[in-house]
Amino acid sequence: MADQTTAKRSDVRTRPKRTRPKRSRSPNENLPVLESQPSESVDDLVAAPATIESLKERLSEYLDAEQVGDVERAFEYSRDAHEGQLRSTGHPYISHPLAVADILAQMRMDHQTVMAALLHDVIEDTGVAKATLSRRFGRDVSTIVDGVSKLKTIFRSRAEAQAENFQKMAMAMAKDIRVILVKLADRLHNMRTLAPLPLEKRREIARETLDFYAPIANRLGIHSMKLEFEELSFRWLYPMRSSRIERAVRSSRGSHRELVDMVRQSIEDCLKREDVNATVLGREKHLYSIYRKMRSQHKSFSEIMDVFGFRIIVDRVDTSYRVLGAVHNLYKPVAGRFKDYIAIPKANGYQSLHTTLFGPNGVPIEIQIRTAQMDTVANNGIAGHWLYKSDDDDISNHALARQWAKGLLDLQQRAGNSMEFIENLKIDLFPDEVYVFTPKGMILALPRGACPVDFAYAVHTDIGNTLVACRIDRQLAPLSTPLQSGQTVEIVTAPDVRPIPDWLGFVVTGKARTSIRHRLKHQQQSESIDLGRRLLNRALANANMSFKDVRTRKLRSVLKEHGASTLEQLLEEIGSGDRMAYVVARSLMADPTQPTDELAVQQQGPLAIRGSEGLVVTYSKCCHPLPGDAIVGHMSAGKGLVVHMEVCRNIADVRRRAPGEILAVRWDEAVEGEFWVELRAEILREKGVIAELASTITALDAGIEKINVEERNAQLSTVNITLSVRDRTHLARIMRRLRNVSSVTRLSRVRH
Repeated sequence: MADQTTAKRSDVRTRPKRTRPKRSRSPNENLPVLESQPSESVDDLVAAPATIESLKERLSEYLDAEQVGDVERAFEYSRDAHEGQLRSTGHPYISHPLAVADILAQMRMDHQTVMAALLHDVIEDTGVAKATLSRRFGRDVSTIVDGVSKLKTIFRSRAEAQAENFQKMAMAMAKDIRVILVKLADRLHNMRTLAPLPLEKRREIARETLDFYAPIANRLGIHSMKLEFEELSFRWLYPMRSSRIERAVRSSRGSHRELVDMVRQSIEDCLKREDVNATVLGREKHLYSIYRKMRSQHKSFSEIMDVFGFRIIVDRVDTSYRVLGAVHNLYKPVAGRFKDYIAIPKANGYQSLHTTLFGPNGVPIEIQIRTAQMDTVANNGIAGHWLYKSDDDDISNHALARQWAKGLLDLQQRAGNSMEFIENLKIDLFPDEVYVFTPKGMILALPRGACPVDFAYAVHTDIGNTLVACRIDRQLAPLSTPLQSGQTVEIVTAPDVRPIPDWLGFVVTGKARTSIRHRLKHQQQSESIDLGRRLLNRALANANMSFKDVRTRKLRSVLKEHGASTLEQLLEEIGSGDRMAYVVARSLMADPTQPTDELAVQQQGPLAIRGSEGLVVTYSKCCHPLPGDAIVGHMSAGKGLVVHMEVCRNIADVRRRAPGEILAVRWDEAVEGEFWVELRAEILREKGVIAELASTITALDAGIEKINVEERNAQLSTVNITLSVRDRTHLARIMRRLRNVSSVTRLSRVRH
């Protein structure tokens, strides 16, 4: 055990000095009546450190004596292990794990989680082995402690290391969701005790907390912790803004209190007349929430504070709907501002009825109606699973949280690298959800802006990979259409289709993005191998050779020479343009008794382009070659075979720079597919001419990607149209029809 005078970890904090401005009540209080009583500062909450006696007293409210005894044993072991270690303020280090355990006890977590909180630093800071903890306190406790220990440097280094550490957290969470709960409580206590650290360090930690830990707490439904993360981060990041808004809130309380009391009394009287037993509470607006609304909605402080919020707690679900009807009769509801999160819960398990009313003198009133169980879940999220265990529950927060954690593992497995994983995770952490239906009536929650492709991958990865079309409310719709709540989405699939790179431009969910990239990567790999085999066989054909004629020993020697471990790897490098086929062919044909440079490998006939090669054959955007054009190809590293027109100016540069990369290619007799081409038209400026051009093109079964109009003078405009055609014959038919449009004075095909 290390004997040290100061804590060695960078996230060790000390308690804030009492000279700081007092804060509003901590969100840890479950049902605060904040509009009608003075606020309590966060400093007050941390001024008196937790003791083992206070922790035992809190635990005894919901744990049996044996479990409380196990917690006390964990405390004694942690205290002895951390003996001699101090926090920045000089307090014994044990005060930190004790405070973390107390936070989890307030959430009424099980005794194993509280024990793990007390022991969460012993592996890293004292050298105690995981096996030792397992023998003393059981496998579950040691697994949680080990999982938390691996997360200590989650956001402490460069972006790559941060992302990789977060991947470790995803794995630990999937095994036991309690790992992240201990980590969140650990960060919460550190946020409460940031004061002794240098200014830049405080700001760095606050930014990390606001960007990641607060969204994670929100995603797991732990609303109280999410609010405190936001409030503390806001105070450390923007102390002057926080202080000004806090003073403004305090000064406005006096003028608002009379109206708040009047509305509360009227709601209570209304519920008594309906013989409904309920608790009506005022909801305080939090500083960060006020600041965020002022910035995003461009509203003044007075406009934000003129909206009053109330929470109504009832005993049963059906009573919630009775109360909704009662308050709608009391005050007129605002159209379009009702949300039923009881029938359709949020992805993190949150349930409540939300409505907005026109109160006295037209003042907006926001109402939340929920049961006591829903309120506990709203504040504690997944922790509510330990408070309410009912076989009749339709929604299990524990199951929802585990489902999300497993989704993180799926993202991790499909992500190309750790940075891609963290990019997709950020999308998942900030869901502004829409709720859509499958044809069988199942509800899926998706982030706002999600499209049918996101929906398909949310149903199943194989559904997304074979997606060809969709119907929204029984009507065919583009795959990029943003979905709206309440819509029914039907996916049309086909067995031989595959994702296209364009989908990455409009999907928003991490699962869809990683699944598409994963599929495209493997698709490109297989297509590169196929093209590489064709190119190498073509190069060998000059000597009447093929792979069948190459001996195994010779093949092994060539693989070693070119640094490839397998034949597939070598062919993939040829197909992707990273290695030239004729160079590999020379090596395969080489005779040890003959100098290599005497072996000539000629270009053996043009390579046929079928139009369906996929990702490894691309058509240059400078000349847009079409079936029927005379073409030539060149190999480009990472892109494979790039096809140009023979008269393209850019291909002349390639011939001078790297003649060995040029390949003779031709169009296959059965070429298929759609090919982009650009037309330039000079038109007279007349009303409706662009619409006439577009309708003429679409009537001839061609697609339009974009139309760009440039004004030349008062009479003429130049229109550039990018469209898709099948071949030169199809293009010629379109150009003839366009020339018949009276407003078109000149028309030509663009070749850059």
